[in-house]
Amino acid sequence: MPPESVVAEPIDPAICSTHELVACHECDALHRRVHLQRGASAHCVRCGAVLFKHLHYGIERPLALALAALGLFLITHAFPFLSLKIEGIFEENVVTSGVLALWNAGMPDLAILVGLTSVLFPLITIIGLLWLLIPLSLGVKAIGAGIVYRTMHAVGPWSLLAVFMLGVLVAFVKLVDLATVVPGVSLFAFAALMIVATAANASFRAEFIWDPDADRQRWPVAVDQLQSGAAAAGLLGCHVCTALTPIAAAQHRHKCHRCGTPLHEFRKTNSLVRCWALVISAVILLFPANLYPVMTVIQLGRGEPSTILSGVAQLLEAGAIGLATVVFVASVVVPVVKIILLIYLLISVQRRSPWRAAERTRLYRLTEVVGAWSMVDIFLVGVLSALVKLQALATIEPGIGASYFGAVVVMTMFAAHSFDPRLIWDHAVRPAQ
Repeated sequence: MPPESVVAEPIDPAICSTHELVACHECDALHRRVHLQRGASAHCVRCGAVLFKHLHYGIERPLALALAALGLFLITHAFPFLSLKIEGIFEENVVTSGVLALWNAGMPDLAILVGLTSVLFPLITIIGLLWLLIPLSLGVKAIGAGIVYRTMHAVGPWSLLAVFMLGVLVAFVKLVDLATVVPGVSLFAFAALMIVATAANASFRAEFIWDPDADRQRWPVAVDQLQSGAAAAGLLGCHVCTALTPIAAAQHRHKCHRCGTPLHEFRKTNSLVRCWALVISAVILLFPANLYPVMTVIQLGRGEPSTILSGVAQLLEAGAIGLATVVFVASVVVPVVKIILLIYLLISVQRRSPWRAAERTRLYRLTEVVGAWSMVDIFLVGVLSALVKLQALATIEPGIGASYFGAVVVMTMFAAHSFDPRLIWDHAVRPAQ
């Protein structure tokens, strides 16, 4: 039977236990756990968010992929990444060379950002998977499972292997006319790591942590469109594992009974205030990010500063129209559009607008998906700064614009994470009578 989306009967939270219910993480609508056919996916009827997809395999696949990812990670950091040859000069680097180059150039902020998102956070995610899955394969629950899963949940959006790989491809195109670029073993291992790590995360089901017999349990596929949500039913939803806790129990325990995440309020604390502060900061930083050079190319003693837009123009001149389009969209269009969308969402929530709540939720979903791709220019600067050190022939130095642009990316990502999409629905759905 082909995969399908399933909708079931309305529910009454008064006659269901919290174990039988789950709330949509984007609109707070309550769902009952019912049987889900193999290959089917469960979507929230109210906002369309994916609640669960039935996978026919257990922990064996994510465990095998996580082990493979760890092996590829070690290979990636043990061999040369890229090499550059010109006029008898040979320059070789490794994956972390960009981090060191940015640090030595007096930009520790960018060095830390690149190191965290391309090295440390991906490693934490891989080790976290193994920490949770290896004990489960032996029939026991991992020690500190709640802490490990919370850590993975926090750093997961900041693990940017695919974005780093795109930055490497752009750097490759920029260097073709300058010198001979030789890909190393590490580059191919990194490409494989990107694919395998993504597959490991996609095949991992957090439910196995809390219920090893998850395949024989019932999964959420029903929503009552008349219910205003978990908050109206007096239930607090965990932001990490989605478990529901009655407000009385939450006031007594103050932590999620399943993963240990602190429970404070029905909505993220000061969500709108924090999001406004971060968005305004991003708007201010956006101007110097686009006006100042992100890097300076020095050839035969002459420097040529390059801003984000001039870098796009150079790709167009080199005939790389596809990559130029990707960089322009990721580095110019995405940050601006993301800021505009967040401002629109903030204003609509503050005005208590009930208009097209489902569409506004999808817009928020879009800001979360595309935001990290703006990091491509930061990774590009790191790769080029580390690789192009050809003495008097050519060098590339990072510019102050890269620091401002990195701050813009971080601010917009934090802003999207601080916004609570359930606020969109608080004034869009009336409580059931």
